[in-house]
Amino acid sequence: MKTVVIIGGGLGGLVSGAILAKEGFKVVVLEKNSTIGGGLQTFSRFGERFDTGMHVIGGMQKGGNIYRLCKYLGIIDKVLLRRVDAECADSLYFAEDKKRYNIKEGKEGFINSLAYYFPKERENIAAYVKAIYDISDNVDLFHLRPSKDSLFKRYPDDFLLSADAFVAKYINNPKLRSIVAYMNPLYGGRGDETPSFIHAIISTLYINGASRFVGGSSKFADLLVSIIESSGGEVIVGDKVEWIEVNDHHIDFVKTSKGREYHGQYYISDVHPCTLLELMPQKAFPKAYRDRLRSIPNSYSAFSVYIKFKPNTFPYINHSEYYMTRYADVWHFGEPHSFWPLGFLFMTPPEEQQSKYANKALVTAPMLFQEVAKWENTVVGHRGKDYEQWKEQKTQQILRKVEELHPGFMSCIEKVNASSPLTIRDFYGVKDGALSGYSKDYKNITLSQVPVFTKVDNLLLTGQNNNLHGFCGVSLTAINTAEAILGKDYILNKINEEEANE
Repeated sequence: MKTVVIIGGGLGGLVSGAILAKEGFKVVVLEKNSTIGGGLQTFSRFGERFDTGMHVIGGMQKGGNIYRLCKYLGIIDKVLLRRVDAECADSLYFAEDKKRYNIKEGKEGFINSLAYYFPKERENIAAYVKAIYDISDNVDLFHLRPSKDSLFKRYPDDFLLSADAFVAKYINNPKLRSIVAYMNPLYGGRGDETPSFIHAIISTLYINGASRFVGGSSKFADLLVSIIESSGGEVIVGDKVEWIEVNDHHIDFVKTSKGREYHGQYYISDVHPCTLLELMPQKAFPKAYRDRLRSIPNSYSAFSVYIKFKPNTFPYINHSEYYMTRYADVWHFGEPHSFWPLGFLFMTPPEEQQSKYANKALVTAPMLFQEVAKWENTVVGHRGKDYEQWKEQKTQQILRKVEELHPGFMSCIEKVNASSPLTIRDFYGVKDGALSGYSKDYKNITLSQVPVFTKVDNLLLTGQNNNLHGFCGVSLTAINTAEAILGKDYILNKINEEEANE
């Protein structure tokens, strides 16, 4: 039995590992944190369990791409999910004019919802929706179709426009242009930078239907771990890889902080590429490759607030709410501003036994890493009094904005905790606390397309810095990584053959 050693136990590493374990490999996952899962991690505060990253997921409706992947892995019946309300999948609030927009699920629901607020734009909205579906239809991996190309089948005319220019091509009303970009915080969207295909894939994914993990996202990580362990593999936490021995462009072993060596035929890195470089001798990669990985800009980070409510005081809301300060700022989350927050995502996570009241809430507000740069050389729990004061100030700014969304909200709060971009950097091991990995730029799309193959012959990459990011993108990229070992289209053909035989 061949062994695969996976460095980092985030979603990409776990999905790659689960696939390879299912296909007969011995998989060893090495995770530096005491808990597994990367963005799937949860933590306990005030007697509640809070998600850290994967709050809203797409592709899990029957026939969706991640649903089909989970079915192949044999876990689809064990994934605990709650679909958001079809009649209001998302709610948007713009403080600039205090207007609220409710968006229904599905193509027709999305078109009808926006046409209700902008009746003169109905034909344009329909054309825009057709265009984003046309783009996503050309991404074979998104539809789990075998392809001759690594990611894209062909390029439609709109494929490599900037997302803001693409939206402006179809939508005339300036406010409506900002409204259809409301998911920018979910994928690091920026004006005159984010490629239209990223905007299109994310938009179609959530228009098709969004879900939430019931009882915490770590349960999904546990399911992936169970596949690896039941196949004879190991998932080891609290033991950081500190060195990767490379000779003649081949990894001989990895060494951990506890002094253990792990050997395998293949190695997969699920850590940020810049973090990976620090673990290897310089001779492992050409200087040009190292310089390129270090030069790629990262997406922006986030400040998060975790709230426990007093019992039976705040309603459970079965959809996501987006707060935006001004319409024009939707495309500018990645730029310095004189005020903060520009916007945020607010949600109440579901429980296994959900009453009409919420136990807790999560708020995620995009933030630049430069906001915390003065404390970048500190460690968790020892950042200083000025940092704690700054964090409290930012927390109160967020809470006041949520109060605007829900008058009386502040009186429902029992306890509050918060995290900054430094937390994301330290716990996820990502450069600058980047929430969505490397930033994608339509002006130089090849720069941020980092292949899963490397110049080290038995080292592969996976995670949000390769191809697509987010829950869906990372899971699909993990298929690419596994197929680099198993053979091109090996898993995709299996998924499609199993469905054809049902």
